[in-house]
Order: sequence, then C-alpha cells, then structure tokens
Amino acid sequence: MGLRGSEGDLFADDPFSRGRDPSAREPDPDAGAPKLYSVAELTRRVQGALEKLGRVSVEGELSRVVRAASGHVYFDLKDLDAKIACTIWKSALSAAARFPLEEGMQVVAHGKLDVYAPRGTYSLIVQRLEQKGLGALLAELERLKEELRAKGWFDRERPLPFLPRRIGVVTSRDGAALQDFLRTRALRWPDFPCVLAHTSVQGRGAAREVAEAIRRVDALGVDVICVVRGGGSLEDLWAFNERVVAEAVWNARAPVVSGVGHQTDVTLIDFVADHRAHTPTDAAQSVIPDRAALVEQLEASAGNLEQVVEAELARRAELLGRLGRSRALCEPGLALELRLVRLEHHARTLGLAAGRELDRARTRLERASAVLARANPRMALEQRATRLQALRPRLARTLERVFERRERALAVLERGLATTSPFRVLARGYSITRRAGSTAPLADARGLSTGEELETLFASGSVRSRVERVERVDAEGPGSA
Repeated sequence: MGLRGSEGDLFADDPFSRGRDPSAREPDPDAGAPKLYSVAELTRRVQGALEKLGRVSVEGELSRVVRAASGHVYFDLKDLDAKIACTIWKSALSAAARFPLEEGMQVVAHGKLDVYAPRGTYSLIVQRLEQKGLGALLAELERLKEELRAKGWFDRERPLPFLPRRIGVVTSRDGAALQDFLRTRALRWPDFPCVLAHTSVQGRGAAREVAEAIRRVDALGVDVICVVRGGGSLEDLWAFNERVVAEAVWNARAPVVSGVGHQTDVTLIDFVADHRAHTPTDAAQSVIPDRAALVEQLEASAGNLEQVVEAELARRAELLGRLGRSRALCEPGLALELRLVRLEHHARTLGLAAGRELDRARTRLERASAVLARANPRMALEQRATRLQALRPRLARTLERVFERRERALAVLERGLATTSPFRVLARGYSITRRAGSTAPLADARGLSTGEELETLFASGSVRSRVERVERVDAEGPGSA
C-alpha cells in the first residue's frame, strides 16, 4: 500500500514518531522524567499530526467491503505489508464511488486521515475513489484540457436556433438517454423533426464512433446537434473525454449541445460544445421549442393585434365622423368662397410686390446707365487725343534739343579722335610695321628672325614683306646681326 501526503511522512515532526533523529542530542539522565500525557491528550496530539498531512492519495487492494444500514460504506485498503480502514459517508457516496466495489479490486483512494478516539484507531475518510490507472488518464485529460483551452476551443458559444428545422441526435438507440430525449419531445412538440445518428456510447472504439456520428449527422444539414448519454461512472463516460470527439464537435458546422451524464458529470466535450446541458432531458428542452407555449404566445399576440386593430378602426371611424360633421364638407360652396377670397388677397399681394420690384429694378437700371455713361470709352479716347495733340509740339522740341546736344558731343569727339588718330601721323610719311597676323607694332628689330613675314601699314594701303637681314643699331653705329 502506497501513501502520499501533502505534509511529508506520517508523524515526521512529532516527538512520538518511531525512529530517532540522528542529529538529536542524547537525553540528559539528570533532566528528569518524560512529560506525562493523558490518553485523550495523546490522542489529540496524534490527531493533530494526522491533520497536518492534509489530503492524501492511497493505492491498494479493496478488502472486506461492507455497506451499513445507515448507507455508509466501510472497507479496508491493503497491500502485502499493511492495511488501513476506510470510510465513505453516505452523503459523499454518489460522487466518491461511481463504480461497483468488489473484493480484490486495485484502486486509488483520495481523502483525509481521521482518528476515532473511543477505539484509538485511525482511518481514511474517502472523498473520491478511482480504479488504478485512471490517475494517469485524468492527468492526460487535464493536459488535453489545457492544450484545447490555449487553442481557444473552449471560448466559442454559437447561439442556438429559436425554431430549428431539424435536430440531429447523437446517442445509442438502445440507451435511456434517447428515451428521455423522445419523452421530452413528446411533451414539448410531438413528432418534431429529429434525425438519430446511432453510435456506441461506451467501450472500446466508442469515441471514434461518436465522432463519426457527429460528422455524419452534421453532413445532413441539421440546424443543431445534441450529443446525449445517460449517467455512469468515469470509465463509462470516458469516450466523451477523447480528443477525436472534441475535434468533431469543434469542426461541426451546426451548433452542438452536450448532454452527457448527470448534473455532476463533466466531460471534455462539455467545454468544447456551444451549449452544455446537465442531462439529456435538459438538452432536449434547450433545442425543442415548447409548442404549447408558442401557441399560447401566438394567441396572445393575435388577441393584442385584434385589440390594436379594433382601436385603430374606432379612431378612424371617429375621425371620419368629425370630418363628416365639419362645415367645410357640409357646405362646399363656402369652402370655394374662402378659397376665392384668399386667392384675391394673394393676387393683390403679388401685384404690389411685383410693382415694388419693378420700381427697384428701374432705379438700379438708371444708376447703372449713369455709371456706364461716365465710364464711356469714347469720352476717354477723346480726352487722350486732345492731350496727345498738346504734348506733340513739346515732344518735337525736346527731341530737337536732344539731337543738337548729341551732334555737338560727336563733333568734339571727332576733333579729339582726329588729333590722336595714328592715320594723321601716317599721312605725314610715317608707317607702322608689325608681324603678319598681329596687331602689336614693332619698335625693335632685335626680336625678328630671318624669313619672318611682316606687314607694313601706310596712310593709304599696306604691303607684306619678308625679313632677309636684321641690322642692329647701337651707340657705335649700325651693324648686322
């Protein structure tokens, strides 16, 4: 028998535990006698130490199973080396043991340890009992829940149709769940259109059959799918904790209602489905309309509509009565006279308004004519022509004075230019010699070379010549270079 506790080994911190702490100091023989306890005090110390363990899980073999007349269940949990008494109270029996208890069955019991003081014994108060091997399955189920929750599969909640055309039911045709569903249908709306997808709901391969049934009925185009099954143990309902069933529910095009087990049973598809019903009956009530309530509602609406129509007809009749007694309808000529008087009044008002508008338009036209006359371009042209005739003699005199000043200035410049002109020097017999193609005159023969071409300018004309010899003139007299 294995014992697991949340506070360590049994009596680990208690001074009366079996085994001695190696690090403890040897008792002093002169320290006096050990503390004296009464039986009740010692029992309370033991009970306090057990309570420190909190919730424990014990694995072992069932033995000596007894169901008392009070409804409590007593049994022993044993292994090769030890045995512990266990108790399941009547109030916790339906939740703690969901399968028949048989001698020799290997189970895991979850609960808290308790001391029965009158006998000086301790026992395990069992809160939940599961067959050996279900612990690993439950751990895998929790892991799968976390995975699907992270994917967002638990967050979808599509609305259920108010009046579905056809309902798909996934269950076993031999189970009590289908009979509960049909019984509810007979009470709410007999012969309401439903389609049954038969499948196994427990045992090997049931999960794949349930998933295939969901896909099959969804392909028929139903408006809502109900997956129902009666209550049972955790093992009986395990097919609805399989991933393949949850995936089929998630991929269904129609909203899915889960009605598996009783109110205390919770399976994986309860989280993935769009709506969770506590029982198959509850699932049927959530999707099948209540025909009697709808008929009653329609009758009430029809009565309300009839009252509204009658009230509206009475109001219209009263209105017609008042109109029939009105003076305008009783004496139509008077209405015409009133219309004629009003028309004459409007005609006078229109005539006066038109006259005033014409007067205002005539005044605006006269003002515009005066402005246009003042702005006539012919008068402006005549004024400009008169002014031009007056300015013409002044312009002629001004131009003559300008030309005279320019002629005098040109004469002065001409005399200055004639005085400094090189051509006057050339006219006296001088000439200018320069290299051919150059404008700079030559003042020295030392820079010339034999064969170089020269150009000589006279007062009238020019000649080209070639240097045959260069003579140098210095203080001693001319000499050849």
